[in-house]
Amino acid sequence: MPGTPLLAAHSISLERGGRELFQDLSFEVLPGHLLQIEGPNGAGKTSLIRILTGLSRYGFDGRVSRHTALLYLGHHPAVKALLTPRENLAWHVAGEGQYSDEQIEIALAKVGLYGYEDVPSHALSAGQHRRVNLARLYLSQCPLWLLDEPFAAIDKTGVLELEALLVRHVEAGGAVVMTSHQALQVNYEIRFLNLAEGMVS
Repeated sequence: MPGTPLLAAHSISLERGGRELFQDLSFEVLPGHLLQIEGPNGAGKTSLIRILTGLSRYGFDGRVSRHTALLYLGHHPAVKALLTPRENLAWHVAGEGQYSDEQIEIALAKVGLYGYEDVPSHALSAGQHRRVNLARLYLSQCPLWLLDEPFAAIDKTGVLELEALLVRHVEAGGAVVMTSHQALQVNYEIRFLNLAEGMVS
């Protein structure tokens, strides 16, 4: 698909503990791309996502170029225990725009947190913390989403909702780079980055 890359990786290699996880990865992420990173446990999927975000600045060779704002959701949700899901979500999206209480409630309901909007987050489970994090996707205006195992801790209905949201995002000109242990059931062309083979297909 033509267009300016939202993100580009240039000859990225990573070694951890004396073991080479991947070598000389180069790829571009354009508007409309839905890129799933594949590889067995320990292959470096999470490490690569963190490199692409700029959170990991050591231990790798190569260069990453980003040309747009991004939203990163990792394994460890950034949820403040003393705040409610409503307050956490409002705090996270405050820098992107003005959102009404109704919009925030709808986003939380989409991830299965209807009725938990005003419960202190320290009383919620680890899975519910991840759902608070996922609710950010329903409000985000960032063109580029980098997601590490976004389907963990959500039920089948939630998975279908999230898959539909990913498709709407890329169809609108955004892009998604994600790791997942499950195959996406979407009517959209998915590109795959295989870490073992070091190539995009």
